[in-house]
Amino acid sequence: MKQPLVLVGPMGVGKTTVGKKLAKEFNTSFADTDKIIASEHGSISSLFERLGEPGFREIESNILAKCLQGSGIVATGGGVVTTESNRMLLKNHNVIYLATDGNNVASRVSTRNRPLLSDGENSWKNIYEARKPFYQEVATHEVDTSGKSLATIVTEISTLVRQK
Repeated sequence: MKQPLVLVGPMGVGKTTVGKKLAKEFNTSFADTDKIIASEHGSISSLFERLGEPGFREIESNILAKCLQGSGIVATGGGVVTTESNRMLLKNHNVIYLATDGNNVASRVSTRNRPLLSDGENSWKNIYEARKPFYQEVATHEVDTSGKSLATIVTEISTLVRQK
């Protein structure tokens, strides 16, 4: 894998879980932008509190740019596509959009440590609908995860990547 394979999609869709499995499948590295941000700068909720969303997005953009310079699998935060410069960066890479019908995802997402989910499921659905066009804009491929097992999703993505 010469350039990274990037996973985008709403919070709770499984980008980290799928990304780790894909990294094993392709025997390559795995990076999670949210985990990198938290390890370098503290929790995402505290960053939102201290810097606001614009400050957080700036840090996120810097981490994304670094991750895209390498190879391997990169799982992004759900809001990475809200920044135009990030979308421009992502368009130059192999990006898989993990789509969902939303069933079961919103209930899996804890509002704790998720600063944008003030009222749980309604917030999740509204955020997802607002971001969906951005996910579609940057995606090389769209994989619907609705009702599918992890193994099925990983197999679908592996097939897409190997066909390229």
